[in-house]
Amino acid sequence: MKINVLLSPVFADELYYSGKVTAVIDVLRATTTICTALANGAKEVIPVASVESAVKVSGGMFGGLTLLGGERNTKKIEGFALGNSPLEYTQEVVQGKSIVLYTTNGSKAIVKAKFSSKLFILSFNNLNAVAEKLLSLDKDIEILCSGRNNGFSLEDTICAGKLITEIMKVKEDAELSDGAKISYNINKTLGKNLHKVLMESDHGKILSANGFDEDLNYCSKLNTYDIVPLYSSNVIKISH
Repeated sequence: MKINVLLSPVFADELYYSGKVTAVIDVLRATTTICTALANGAKEVIPVASVESAVKVSGGMFGGLTLLGGERNTKKIEGFALGNSPLEYTQEVVQGKSIVLYTTNGSKAIVKAKFSSKLFILSFNNLNAVAEKLLSLDKDIEILCSGRNNGFSLEDTICAGKLITEIMKVKEDAELSDGAKISYNINKTLGKNLHKVLMESDHGKILSANGFDEDLNYCSKLNTYDIVPLYSSNVIKISH
């Protein structure tokens, strides 16, 4: 098994992912929010790469059963029902609903990797579940960090390293690319206190300054959910 980590979405174009098994990470906050929404009974999440696409997609769906969610520069988008805080996606709000999601980093990265043969959604909240699923497939793995504004993101890289660590407990001979080695070693060095990492990261500081400390606490929790969200035919649902 070969494991590669892309530390930013700019490192590969859409066709790179064709036929590959991919896990996309955006710890703060898109992939955490997607996991939370599905765990709380959302029918599906439809990630889009632009606000215009979000409005267009939602316009063609049944109004009452569709929610527009997302953010631009941490703030809820005007006219959207929900922002990008996972704490907004409660069972009362999302049960049975389709959620069209646009975010500055995560939803774009998911859409970019859409040609993958399998495309999984990863956060700290569902790390072990995704590790088990990837081990059961026994294929080479691409891990895509959504990063921040096409740059490097510490929290996504540590999440990638944690996933690799879990996989290597079973696959000790897994072959790691340079990006995977970096992620693995950064997690080893800095990944013991996830809440501290998130609070001190570039993105975490911005979220904290905007009043999202509770989100940082929530996003740092390991294995809250035993679900594996799978992107297929433009929608994300729980993989069974």
